[in-house]
Amino acid sequence: MGLLSEGSPLSWEETKALAEHVRQHGIEQFINLYSKLRDRTGDVLKWGDEVEYIIVKFDDENQRATVSLRAAELLPQLQEKEQADPQSVKSLWRPEYGAYMVEGTPGKPYGGLLAHFNIVEANMQFRRAEASTLLKDGEVIMSITNFPRLGCPNFTSPPYPPTPSSSDGVTLSHYFPDEAIFPGHPRFKTLTSNIRRRRGEKVAINIPIFRDVNTKIPVDESHSLEPDAARPDCVYMDAMGFGMGCCCLQLTFQACCITEARTLYDQLAPLCPIMLALSAASPIYRGFLTDVDCRWNVISASVDCRTKEERGVDPLKNNQFRIHKSRYDSIDSYLSPEHEKYNDIPIVHDPAIYRRLREGGIDHPLALHVAHLFIRDTVSLFSEKVHQDDANDTDHFENIQSTNWQTMRFKPPPPNSPIGWRVEFRPCEAQLTDFENAAYVCFVVLLTRVILSYNLNFVMPISKVDENMQRAQRRGACLGERFWWRCDVRAPPAAAAPPAAPAAPPREPCQLLTIDEIVNGKEGVFPGLVPLIESYLSGMDVDADTHCSVQQYLKLIQRRARGDIATMAAWMRAFVTAHPDYKQDSVVSEKINYDLLKRAYEVQTGAVAAPGLLGGSTVSKTNEDIPKAFSKMMSKDCS
Repeated sequence: MGLLSEGSPLSWEETKALAEHVRQHGIEQFINLYSKLRDRTGDVLKWGDEVEYIIVKFDDENQRATVSLRAAELLPQLQEKEQADPQSVKSLWRPEYGAYMVEGTPGKPYGGLLAHFNIVEANMQFRRAEASTLLKDGEVIMSITNFPRLGCPNFTSPPYPPTPSSSDGVTLSHYFPDEAIFPGHPRFKTLTSNIRRRRGEKVAINIPIFRDVNTKIPVDESHSLEPDAARPDCVYMDAMGFGMGCCCLQLTFQACCITEARTLYDQLAPLCPIMLALSAASPIYRGFLTDVDCRWNVISASVDCRTKEERGVDPLKNNQFRIHKSRYDSIDSYLSPEHEKYNDIPIVHDPAIYRRLREGGIDHPLALHVAHLFIRDTVSLFSEKVHQDDANDTDHFENIQSTNWQTMRFKPPPPNSPIGWRVEFRPCEAQLTDFENAAYVCFVVLLTRVILSYNLNFVMPISKVDENMQRAQRRGACLGERFWWRCDVRAPPAAAAPPAAPAAPPREPCQLLTIDEIVNGKEGVFPGLVPLIESYLSGMDVDADTHCSVQQYLKLIQRRARGDIATMAAWMRAFVTAHPDYKQDSVVSEKINYDLLKRAYEVQTGAVAAPGLLGGSTVSKTNEDIPKAFSKMMSKDCS
């Protein structure tokens, strides 16, 4: 979730008083870091994934499913191996926002070898198995994006009531108890309280209800509990936990230098809404079927600390800027100078900070990006971190940087570290199985290799990327929506392309295409992302097992894009609406929720086949041992 500084959290009043201090010193820290490392080159490709998990507890006797608030108990046990021997562990474990969540990553980053693609799924399997050994009877680990009845009565184990009128409460939510926030690190409750206090009121999340035959409007009593915040035709949620309590799948890439990092940042940004739609996995919130398939706007609203003035509700008086987005949203600008012309939306920024960055030797697009991030206040500060050495520390910079949760994140190297310039790819929803998560990870990483090898250009006007982000979240977007996409991407010459008619240059740089056309291609318009990857792989020496696994992963992506198999969101909708207890009223009852998650767990473990979600065989040749992978040559049959 970002920077996890240890120490004693300051009160909101103390944090607010130090906001400008953090901002000014954070900028000096970035300038100093940039001047030291701007010319750093030669770092090798490294990359890794982050998968977030929910601990689900099944009560088979009463046919109920809840979230188990045991993350703080499990995490120290999961971290024992890392603390004993940090250089040889196969997995790393970190806390997440929910007291029912954990985050797992590989013990070491993957590298530039194609054989590394065959390790990803095996490592994910290891992580899931490792966490599962610590569970109690009835508990399971699931990589689901959202627990469907989060915020419903007694959704936690043990159960806790929400405390909307508490004088010392954190969320003041009608639905989400403070005990559901991870208790083992003060950052999470501090962020929750300070975002609410900075905003001047509770966060307000309104997600349109899916209108079925018997759906009631108003949806429930929330519009009477919060008449100024809740919309009667929406599922209303009022706490940070409804967003930050969701799980996702993220990737981080280390580039060879700052220029390559900026290139990857820019080129992957248009892919974010496409991957969001393709990974859609969260159609149910607070026990209701909604009219969206993804978590993005839920999280965006859940951490929206903007005041009424900053949101444009009231005229500016006490605040400096009218800010158009939450601090969790899509990016507002590209970073490479050659892509400045595509920054076609207003980039709200602090002009004084921008000038200081320019004086510090930072070019216009990067200075604009940082000055835009730094219109935000710090919302979490620790007493031990107030006074820092700006020449060698970066905590004040990271304080602001790490609480701008955007689709892409540009990450400078940590001070005095072998780690290089990095970018994070953040839009994907968590998938049910390790096979799916590995497929999405390998697909995106392969695209980065294709982009850099072929010098492809996916950049389009930022306004169109923003438009795509909203389309991507709509119900059925993976099949039913069309997205702006750049078709003239400087594809490889025809000799290197897979057998197909050469694409004629389109009249317009961007056209509206379906996910299928973007992923699989449209004759005469766009070659397709998977054919581009296959063209790249055709010129590479790949061992047999890696080749077979990658082909399985690409087939899953292709079939999902075509609609041959469903997204997790569509699969969940179909299960709910076909359930014998479903009353065509958009309500996901305790029994439906239990049966849905039971079936999902059976699919996750392979006990039950799900051809509508996964297609046929999802057994790859994943292998955690690289030497073994290299010992098997392409001549081996991979059937």
